[in-house]
Amino acid sequence: MIPPPGFRVDFAAWHGEDRAGLRHVREQVFLIEQRCPEEEEWDALDQASHHVLARDLDGRPIGTGRLTPEHKIGRMAVLADWRGRGVGDAILRQLIEHARALRWPAVELSAQTHAIPFYERQGFVAYGSEYLDCDIPHRAMRLELEPAPEPARARPPERPEALAFDARDRRSAQEATGLLLAQARHELAILTRNLDPDLFESPAAREALQRIALSGRAARIRILVRDPREAAVDARRLVALAQRLPSAFALRTPVEEIDRHYGSAFLLNDRGGYLFRPLADRLDGSGSTCEPGRHAQLLAVFDEIWERSEPATELRALGI
Repeated sequence: MIPPPGFRVDFAAWHGEDRAGLRHVREQVFLIEQRCPEEEEWDALDQASHHVLARDLDGRPIGTGRLTPEHKIGRMAVLADWRGRGVGDAILRQLIEHARALRWPAVELSAQTHAIPFYERQGFVAYGSEYLDCDIPHRAMRLELEPAPEPARARPPERPEALAFDARDRRSAQEATGLLLAQARHELAILTRNLDPDLFESPAAREALQRIALSGRAARIRILVRDPREAAVDARRLVALAQRLPSAFALRTPVEEIDRHYGSAFLLNDRGGYLFRPLADRLDGSGSTCEPGRHAQLLAVFDEIWERSEPATELRALGI
């Protein structure tokens, strides 16, 4: 049995929470280790490129690469402790497959000469004369791409049966929460005071949250926490899960006075389902497995507060 690689590779946004991880790897490899001039490392292409970021299982950044609008792969970097463990191959394969999905005819790169065999294993061919870049010998390389097949048109997902429910006590609130989590595909929006340990700390709830977080590139679990310090104590397992999967989880805390005093709580999934609790300190509320109108109203409230909020730094893992 082949052991798991111990890392994951995901697409990353230059404008967002991934930027710090992208910069960290490149600073360590290019600026510190290879002593490249800083003014040559950062350029306007970063804003327009497709980036990927490799992280270890604790969420720490370990490797990166980018695909530029010029149809070039670049800024391939892996931290020293992770070299020889397949990280660079995984990054390169993901960039190549993305270029193929974009139906580009070929991709090129500038390879340090010692790394030419690494790129040749993926089919790149060197051409032209050797040249210096940052006082390091390089050669140009090119890979011709076969276009990816047109994806089969997916059938639209079936809308869940509209089932209204009332949560009158702890048990019925847990059942409603579990149903909404089970029906979610890739996204959740949760507004809570303290991460509601009665609803989200159970093994079943955490397993469902982990499934959603690992559901693919579209996975996104946004959580607004009014009292992150209390949440750090009362919902340690959920906090730990969010810290392990930082590319899927995003936690913010309201800072505007009107948002800090918003007294309700709710859970929204990406299939039109919701559970709304008028008083965040109580578990009783009402909802439905599919009520698009009410779901849209609550999502609009969530998005407005989300844009005015700040990252919940008390709930982030150290070093991330």
